[in-house]
Amino acid sequence: MSQTVDTSPPSNAESPPPARARSARPAKTRAEGQWALGYREPLNANEQAKKDDNPLNVRARIENIYSKQGFDSIDKSDLRGRMRWWGLYTQREQGYDGTFTGDENIDLLEARYFMMRVRCDAGALNVAQLRTLGGISTEFGRDTADLSDRENVQYHWIEIENVPEIWKRLESVGLHTTEACGDCPRVVLGSPLAGESLDEVLDPTPAIDEIVRRYIGKPEFSNLPRKFKTAISGQQDVVHEINDVAFVGVNHPEHGPGLDLWVGGGLSTNPMLAQRLGAWVPLDEVPDVWEAVVSVFRDYGYRRLRSKARLKFLVKDWGIEKFREVLETEYLGRKLIDGPAPAKPERPIDHIGVQRLRNGLNAIGFSPIAGRVSGTILTKVAEAVAAVGSDRVRFTPYQKLIVLDVPDDKVEWLIEELKPLGLHGRPSHWRRNLLACSGIEFCKLSFTETRKRSQVLAPELEERLADINASLDVPITVNINGCPNSCGRSQIADIGFKGMLVDDGEGNQIEGFQVHLGGSLGLDAGFGRKLRQHKVTSEELGDYIERVVRQFVAHRTEGERFAEWTVRAEEEHLR
Repeated sequence: MSQTVDTSPPSNAESPPPARARSARPAKTRAEGQWALGYREPLNANEQAKKDDNPLNVRARIENIYSKQGFDSIDKSDLRGRMRWWGLYTQREQGYDGTFTGDENIDLLEARYFMMRVRCDAGALNVAQLRTLGGISTEFGRDTADLSDRENVQYHWIEIENVPEIWKRLESVGLHTTEACGDCPRVVLGSPLAGESLDEVLDPTPAIDEIVRRYIGKPEFSNLPRKFKTAISGQQDVVHEINDVAFVGVNHPEHGPGLDLWVGGGLSTNPMLAQRLGAWVPLDEVPDVWEAVVSVFRDYGYRRLRSKARLKFLVKDWGIEKFREVLETEYLGRKLIDGPAPAKPERPIDHIGVQRLRNGLNAIGFSPIAGRVSGTILTKVAEAVAAVGSDRVRFTPYQKLIVLDVPDDKVEWLIEELKPLGLHGRPSHWRRNLLACSGIEFCKLSFTETRKRSQVLAPELEERLADINASLDVPITVNINGCPNSCGRSQIADIGFKGMLVDDGEGNQIEGFQVHLGGSLGLDAGFGRKLRQHKVTSEELGDYIERVVRQFVAHRTEGERFAEWTVRAEEEHLR
């Protein structure tokens, strides 16, 4: 007979104590190098270089040592860092394709020549300045000159020995390269038609001029966590949604004309659109508010990782309410006035073509393909502008050129005079809406050819789509970028291309692009649709654009914009 053994504890035995619930170990927060929180010791080599010597000081070494002793005398920390504060980057050595792109090949890719960026705040130039820009290009830059999407002009093939003379000539006409690059406040974007547009809320030129006068080249703002981009306009023609700080014209129902404040925009590998603070700023307070926003970035911006050192990451982590609170309490010492949002424009305001100005004269917007001009072209433009009695030229955030103050009886003459130079006053759809970065022709970061390729692509599209171009009643923008950094704004184009290396099917790495569709600013502001695993080779660009545009024309509804169509389009129509 089997026995059952009682294994239960005696009734008087104490029960074991319940297991103590372990409290979660608090997550360690890693220091982000924020000065305002006490982190003043550099956390990476870039921060160390800026601490070792204010980058603005490199100008004296360029003038007194490097320009006299030549390229080999340049200290590497100056060459690859501080010289940017004076608009100088080494350009890409010729003969190395995209397979060489990467930091490990920097010694191979670094040419003995420089890209020089000339700062043109608000894109504003007179004839003497334009002549000077043209002359510098032909004498020192192998006749290179590109209009950037930041309203600057960029040279290539600049030799260090000639830099002091170039500075002398620029400064003699009121231009400079101060902080055109680097971890500092870059050029201020402004409306090409500021003060003369029939559509602007106000003319913010006095605020732009005051910001440049007070703050640019000043040591207290020359060491920011990374670059800082500004846009200020009385209307929405300066891509304000992708700037670190922007002031956009708006009418307040009680206070009248002023500017709406935006912060935290930027593209690159983590694109974010700027957010409204909900604050209305009167014109005369714009410089002070600008200083406060930059100071927040300087003091609280992340300095540990370069990839997180833009203002947009701080705004994302804090939220717009906290950002405004810190701005008001710690930096302004007062509350900002709440204000309304400006109405969104239905299409990009690029000022291309002929339009009437407030002074009764005309502005003509001319469209070089992807901003590619030359010193010879700029000199001839200066002569033509003077011939019609004008002294005002503007560069635009779309790599275009505007001539102001053209009398009625000179409009057609000027359009015909500049057309042989590749500057079209009534451009085709594709010349008008094509934008590209520098690309592998000059840029060490690029994988693909972009601006040079664009010169062929635009005429090619004019011919390929000749039968439907007249029926395109909405713009279709095409932006071509040579790498993920998005200097060519690939994420906010109707058709955007991000340069990369792709497999040709036989195991070879060749130039290609990731496709982005339906990105835009304004009414449909957003980053569009990235087609999963869809890439095209450089040679297929024309084929692909033609294919998707024809699908759009065939399947769109009446009045539908490209960005709207891509949201609902069948994927087969987008490939």
